Amino acid sequence: MSGVPIRLAAAAKTFRRGTQTTEALTPIDIEIAPGEFFAVVGPSGCGKSTLLKMVAGLVPATSGEIAIAGGTVRKPVTDLGIVFQSPVLLDWRTVLGNVLVQLELRGLDAASYEPAARRLLDAVGLKGFEDRYPFELSGGMRQRAAIVRALIHDPPVLLMDEPFGALDALTREQLRLDLEALWLAKRKTVVFITHSIDEAVLLADRVAVMSPRPGKIDRLLTIDLPRPRGVTARQLPGFTKVVDDVTNLFLERGVLQTTGKLSLA
Repeated sequence: MSGVPIRLAAAAKTFRRGTQTTEALTPIDIEIAPGEFFAVVGPSGCGKSTLLKMVAGLVPATSGEIAIAGGTVRKPVTDLGIVFQSPVLLDWRTVLGNVLVQLELRGLDAASYEPAARRLLDAVGLKGFEDRYPFELSGGMRQRAAIVRALIHDPPVLLMDEPFGALDALTREQLRLDLEALWLAKRKTVVFITHSIDEAVLLADRVAVMSPRPGKIDRLLTIDLPRPRGVTARQLPGFTKVVDDVTNLFLERGVLQTTGKLSLA
């Protein structure tokens, strides 16, 4: 496996603004194995994105410790890839140029990585679009380019914050299949944030189900489904059981309601 372990030991986060404090995350203990695909699912505002940014070193933990490959995270971690909900591509650069900018910013010889960039773009269905600009691409194609940019320097860890959230259902499904194929080939350690129960179960080895704010891990589920998990994986009894378990947990916590509350009266 090419991934590395991630450990959170009583890692918590409280935001302070003047005299006001907001407890975003209660102490969280997680050990993510090298090469594991770890998904976090929960309601809006529960601290999922804050958790990801803490792992990346972009937001410091208020207390506790976070370590990647045994090294304590005290500042932004450079040896990883990050994919956000928005692809954040540079409008004036081509798809290939957007991928290679990652290497330029790292002071690496971008030209030597071009063959690898083209192979990755081919793997995610962007062959023939290397010289197109972002405005010429669909939303799904732009997000594919962002994923390749995050992977081009071969990081051991890939952090993904709602990467498919703004996409239509069909594009989202195809990207889910593409991402699993890439992960099976490379076995990076992946932390994947999502609102989608289905998506978490279909992609992950384990799923952390988070409570409403202040966020905590309400339940940690191991997903015992065969891989690759193609378009028929939803028909497996194991899939249905886990999705029902998570849905029922959200119903118990009031995250979901059995009926709609909106009334026009």
